[in-house]
Amino acid sequence: MQNRTQPEFNMSKAFPIVIVAISIILLIIFWNRMTVTIPAGNRGVTFYTFSGGIKLDEPALGEGFHFIAPWNKVYVYSVRQHHKAEEMKVLSSNGLEITVDVSVWYFPLSNKLPDLHKFLGIDYDEQVVIPALRSASRTVIGRYTPEEIYSTKKEAIQTEIFNETKNILTTKYIHVDKVLIRSIYLPETIKTAIESKLKQEQLALEYQYKLEREQKEAERKRIAAEGEAKANQIINSSLTDNLLKMRGIEATTTLSQSANSKVIVIGGGKDGLPLILNGN
Repeated sequence: MQNRTQPEFNMSKAFPIVIVAISIILLIIFWNRMTVTIPAGNRGVTFYTFSGGIKLDEPALGEGFHFIAPWNKVYVYSVRQHHKAEEMKVLSSNGLEITVDVSVWYFPLSNKLPDLHKFLGIDYDEQVVIPALRSASRTVIGRYTPEEIYSTKKEAIQTEIFNETKNILTTKYIHVDKVLIRSIYLPETIKTAIESKLKQEQLALEYQYKLEREQKEAERKRIAAEGEAKANQIINSSLTDNLLKMRGIEATTTLSQSANSKVIVIGGGKDGLPLILNGN
């Protein structure tokens, strides 16, 4: 009976295949840990697990696909404009409690994202943006009376809150784009009193306007009358007897030279001029 020998297993040939297979398996398992895609309007901050954590001198990852070491981690930040609204109770300069609704538009500085992540973190808006807005609002509104807040100084207050908030957040790697006072709520009695006062002031201004208009019209009439009287005075002072006689002679001469007139001279009048009878 013929003996059959079993084929020997060639370890040297199988080893590369095993390595490739293991590499493929590991690649499949760790693919999500080795790649990251940064969406549009976002940036990524890399945390290096075994080499110092956040590197402040390294720029944030830009939009698109990136390979990373599987033991590192990327934190994604939106660098688009953000909006936060806050309703808060504040005190006016005379201690009256006022409710204001304030909004802020802001975004993190792209070139400072590593600093932002290292010192503030993902929830930086709750950590610094809202507290800064509250602090600025209370500081600014505390300088004004309820009447100024409600009516005359709203734009100035809004600008001051913006500047105060911006000064705080600039040092926190955040750019403030705009601050808007959306509404102001006063106690009803104070609101009614202010509105009544504003109405009375408006009526007073209207009355003052009418009074000034009448005074200007009276002044205009006075000046016109004085001008007319002065003109008559000048005319009267220039009408001497000799001038009147000369004008009468000129008129008589002109009339006598008319081809369509019949002129009869019948002697001298009371003023020494001839009496003219027109035959037409």
